[in-house]
Amino acid sequence: MSHTKMLRVIITSTILLLSLLLARPPPADSTGSQFGRGGSGSSSDDDVYIVYMGAANPTNLAMKEAVLGSLLQSGGRQEMDILNTYSHGLSGFAARLSAKEVESIAAQPGVVSVFPDSNLQLHTTRSWDFLQDLSGSNAVPPLPASSRPDSSNVVIGIFDSGIWPEAQSFRHEGTNLSVPRGWKGTCVTAADFNETACHGTKIVGARYYISDSPRDNDGHGSHVASTAAGAAVEKASFYDGLAAGTARGGSPPAKIAVYKVCDEDDCRSRILLHAFDDAIADGVQVISMSLGSRHLKEFLEDPQAIGAFHAVEHGITVVCSAGNSGPRPSTMSNDAPWIVTVAASTVDRDFRSDILLGGGKVVKGEWIGLPDLSRSPIYPLIDGRSAKAGNVSFRAARGCKPGSLDKKKTRGKLVICDIKDEGNDGKYINQVVEVAVKGGLGVIIANNESKRVAQYLWDVPITKVGSREAAQLMAYLKTNRKPLATILQTVVMGNYTPAPEVAFFSSRGPSSKAADIIKPDVTAPGVDILAASSLGEESPNKPKGRPKSSFNIASGTSMSCPHVSGVAANIKAANPAFSHPH
Repeated sequence: MSHTKMLRVIITSTILLLSLLLARPPPADSTGSQFGRGGSGSSSDDDVYIVYMGAANPTNLAMKEAVLGSLLQSGGRQEMDILNTYSHGLSGFAARLSAKEVESIAAQPGVVSVFPDSNLQLHTTRSWDFLQDLSGSNAVPPLPASSRPDSSNVVIGIFDSGIWPEAQSFRHEGTNLSVPRGWKGTCVTAADFNETACHGTKIVGARYYISDSPRDNDGHGSHVASTAAGAAVEKASFYDGLAAGTARGGSPPAKIAVYKVCDEDDCRSRILLHAFDDAIADGVQVISMSLGSRHLKEFLEDPQAIGAFHAVEHGITVVCSAGNSGPRPSTMSNDAPWIVTVAASTVDRDFRSDILLGGGKVVKGEWIGLPDLSRSPIYPLIDGRSAKAGNVSFRAARGCKPGSLDKKKTRGKLVICDIKDEGNDGKYINQVVEVAVKGGLGVIIANNESKRVAQYLWDVPITKVGSREAAQLMAYLKTNRKPLATILQTVVMGNYTPAPEVAFFSSRGPSSKAADIIKPDVTAPGVDILAASSLGEESPNKPKGRPKSSFNIASGTSMSCPHVSGVAANIKAANPAFSHPH
């Protein structure tokens, strides 16, 4: 690392630290709506900027008002279009600003940085038993329940897509329902989220900054919250008994405070900072954040780093996902030294959805699905190139890119889609849609090395294979005039090895901002994790004619992060003064 870059990192951290050393208790009143929703109702965020002014002390708060006043005077405005304002743990605001106003504000006394509002991304049972198994038979046995630290006074703040409060994982059984000491938060109600959501459940607080309710409609936030602090649910499983067992969080007695900062793919930086500001004032002990962006170049323009810094200075442990952009180096987000950054690893369980070829040969496949196909190999098998549309390249057809397949050649067949040149993002949406709309019976994703099972069910049967299995399929196509196959039902395989190992998709370090920041800090189970889901309209797809499952199996560092958040809550219960050090 160059001396110049190292000096820049030191100066950045020093500025942040000095701003906190001058901090004073926040004022009693809160700027911004009690609902955690700022804004004028305008739909465009193209010209929104975040003005960061350090700690929330009286001096900085006064400077903030002075900056806003000077803008009104110099710009000839009747009023400012303020979207968010920060006054508890940090000082600043988010507003629609012209380029000239940005330049003027950046030169004002007390302004640390001004940067554009950016869009962040969510980093989409058996795991806890597996972690215990790793201790080995000669390890110290776990403490009996009566001797474990009581985490019922610990509140974990979940920054995510909301929560489905009716889920079994959030019921009160086994949970002390008393309000934790020092809790000052609130439960904001909405048309579909009444006061009962925070009474008789593990949920003690709820705020929303996006959409019109704290309710989780896509399942991500509920999955994360139940992994961190869900109550034990016996006989939990996905469809048809997949991953059956007792689902429980890492710290079942702990309480949950919900901060809905995301809705589908909309996770704004300014909103994230508002949630940090509220969570600090509310009195959470742990923040769990399974989202981020790796395209932020400086800590002083990184909302996760800024918000987490102020939270840590208030004694809050901040746990974040590393991201799903691996395996290349320096691909992680949430790389500030004061954040606990979590990678994803496998567990000793695998979901097999094999391919049975004509002649009886079985090729190993991996997927979680409920294919409505015969168990006999009666379906024609082709690769994408054999179904190529006339006006596209063979390479595009091989990968089943949108518009690359001919409908007549695809209809009624199982199609092999080779994604060797397409990356390993674990989604496969384009391939599945292309085959489905062209009438294909099923999709085989080939040359996928990512140990990441699907997070969605599709009406069209799917499985995926690695390079070795892909070669077997291609050899079968070449040596058979009428190749036939079928995709078998998913089965759960135990004692999967090697496990644990870092997942292929898990983002790697070191930090792209400073190469001497070696992260992630820890890895935790993040592949094929069973946890609570949402029954909302946007929640994961379901098979035809079947109700939505109250549990879902998902993979990503989004799933590994709350494992560590639950552990952090237990540590906080045993040692309330604990805080992740700088």
